[in-house]
Amino acid sequence: MITATNPPRFLIIQTAFIGDVILATALLEQLHEAYPDAVLDILVRKGNEGLLANHPFLNEVLIWNKKESKYQDLWRLMSIIRFRHYDVVLNMQRFSTMGLLTVLSGAKYTIGFNKNPLSRFFTHQVEHRFEPGVHEVDRNAGLLRAMGITGGFTRRPKLYPSVTDYEAVRDYKHEPYICIAPMSVWFTKQYPSERWVELIRTLPDDITVYLLGAPTDASACDAIRALAGPRTGILNLAGKLSLLQSAALQQGAVMNYVNDSAPLHLCSAMNAPTTAIFCSTVPEFGFGPLADVSRVVQTPELLDCKPCNLHGRTICPLGHFRCAWGIRVDELARLDL
Repeated sequence: MITATNPPRFLIIQTAFIGDVILATALLEQLHEAYPDAVLDILVRKGNEGLLANHPFLNEVLIWNKKESKYQDLWRLMSIIRFRHYDVVLNMQRFSTMGLLTVLSGAKYTIGFNKNPLSRFFTHQVEHRFEPGVHEVDRNAGLLRAMGITGGFTRRPKLYPSVTDYEAVRDYKHEPYICIAPMSVWFTKQYPSERWVELIRTLPDDITVYLLGAPTDASACDAIRALAGPRTGILNLAGKLSLLQSAALQQGAVMNYVNDSAPLHLCSAMNAPTTAIFCSTVPEFGFGPLADVSRVVQTPELLDCKPCNLHGRTICPLGHFRCAWGIRVDELARLDL
């Protein structure tokens, strides 16, 4: 175990994308279990801080304005972090900017993955590798083992929507409903819109369908709703709800249909029923669903080209996109998990 001030002060660094920040919340739960009185701060990129509103274990959320003033803001953060005199900096990022921040933090213990270019200057390096059956939250928990914390860990991330968040979606929860988050940043992670339309047409008429997504997804969701035809009870909420409001809505759904993207991890954090669709990627990378009621659906066809890479691509390299078109709608439509 570490030797630290009382209470110990921790900084967790996760400046990647929305889904990565959601999964990092499992580490907050784990740290709180090990050190209930610890002061926990987290550093995220600007735009992701809303995920952590109301978090009961967090002292402060530091924000890196990476887009507008990347290096200038990095030095601002450096001053703040060195002034705080953290006992431990846990760096979940594998890029040199956050490696530099970690090395120069002044923390007694600096812990991060060995894939970071500056990891040789950390006090503790943790091997990062993709192994079947090892989820990202398990890989992240390796940072705690480097501190001497062993034993069972909470595996599920957790978010904390406020009363106001639940109030914002209350009127949507009167009837049985499902949520569909049809879009993704990466094209090859995204189930085709035509197939989403087929799925909606097969669902029972007495179930309301909510389409979720970012403001940039609104037009695509409108197109899906229009193509679904005369079926009533389809509402496009893309861009109308915050991430925590979306999470609050997903929590009460009969089923949530998601790609391998951030809405999947929202479901895991809320323990919401999940059907996770993996097109070009595979759950073996460690980003599958963690809800008690969940399943992964993929094409049954064995494809030499799947997975084509870790993150997805802007276009199918071979032009056929069989990893997505091969996923059967009748398999998705099952609600009796």
